[in-house]
Amino acid sequence: MKTYIYKNLSEEEISSLTQRNIDQKQEIRTATEEILKEVSLRGDEALYELSSRFDRVELDTLTLDQDDIEGAAYSVPRERQRALEIAFQNIHRFHSTQNRRERKIETVPGVECWREIRPIDKVGLYVPGGSAVLPSTLLMLGVPARIAGCKEIVVCSPPQPTGTISPYLAYVLNLLKIDKVHLVGGAQAIAAMAYGTKSIPKVDKIFGPGNQYVTMAKTLIQSSTNVAIDMPAGPSEVLILASEEAKASYIAADLLAQAEHGPDSQSILVCTSVALIEKVKQEIQKQLQELPRAAIAEQALEHSYIVQVDSLEEGLEFSNLYAPEHLIIQSDRWREFVSRIQNAGSVFLGHLSPESAGDYASGTNHTLPTSSYAKSYSGVSVDSFVKKITFQHLNEEGVKHIGSTVEILAEIEGLDAHKKAMTLRMEDL
Repeated sequence: MKTYIYKNLSEEEISSLTQRNIDQKQEIRTATEEILKEVSLRGDEALYELSSRFDRVELDTLTLDQDDIEGAAYSVPRERQRALEIAFQNIHRFHSTQNRRERKIETVPGVECWREIRPIDKVGLYVPGGSAVLPSTLLMLGVPARIAGCKEIVVCSPPQPTGTISPYLAYVLNLLKIDKVHLVGGAQAIAAMAYGTKSIPKVDKIFGPGNQYVTMAKTLIQSSTNVAIDMPAGPSEVLILASEEAKASYIAADLLAQAEHGPDSQSILVCTSVALIEKVKQEIQKQLQELPRAAIAEQALEHSYIVQVDSLEEGLEFSNLYAPEHLIIQSDRWREFVSRIQNAGSVFLGHLSPESAGDYASGTNHTLPTSSYAKSYSGVSVDSFVKKITFQHLNEEGVKHIGSTVEILAEIEGLDAHKKAMTLRMEDL
């Protein structure tokens, strides 16, 4: 991991460091567009072919039903079932507070306005499963979807080499009372849920993280169809802001936890101490030797880096420019900085709050904006699975209060029919 000294960086260099996952040669876009086209034209036939090409699995079916799911879930040991259940309970507890009704407001006498929540009817959940099985992602998407009250939940996840799904994913499907899962991964899964095929229903909104191809597919779908997406959630990332009292072993473990996600993940350390930076580098090499996914982590570390800063304030300035998916503040002074955090997906405060707590079981959602999208997007929540409809009711008093205002504003804009719609009512009163 290369080290940069913040005060020596130009604005252009800082801008370059904070950019990631840029498809400069349009290679990812071109390949993704071809996949979307194939699925839109040939449906299931294309999905079978793409599974063979990318997943190297020859499938007999694209869909597993309740019996298949229960059969797969049966093999999960009780200790691991309990861990999934605890995570489910904590995630449910945190998200259940988010479905709140708003009160009605009388803006002026006789004019009452309010909003009511309605669940999105059909939602598609994409659960990655390339180099690692991620039942936690299904929990993070399925729990708020259930709380929101979505009528139909469509789940897609890449097939295992056996042509089925992970038993852990199956167990979570049972917890969520979802009785079907579709064995489709990558950009083709996003296409299938966006266009609909014989096996996979078309949905209204697509959720879930993925690699650069999945993120590109979601971006293209949002711009070319009437299907919405949660956010452009691409390759995962972490930024750790640390001061001299932080533990090198903790920092190294957190950096590697992010790096082992995939070769396109990014782990950033922003640190006030030169001595600590050197200890962290040594600790990374030590811990790498113990990781089964060391080769993947090493690839991610090749495009990760360290920024040396003079103060935590300076470090937070860089963090807000980077806008990390995950921000960890390993400092005794973490309380001072909470209100100054402007751009981050999810924040982990203090020395004992690793990102993995939020990834699995603290209760917060781990489907978060990446690639600087934390500047404008929030992570997944119950709000992501609902829409809010505004209502208004005017009585006679209300028409008298705002009628002339509506007439004048309609005149200003030259919209005579708008004016008349109110004038007629005023005359009747």
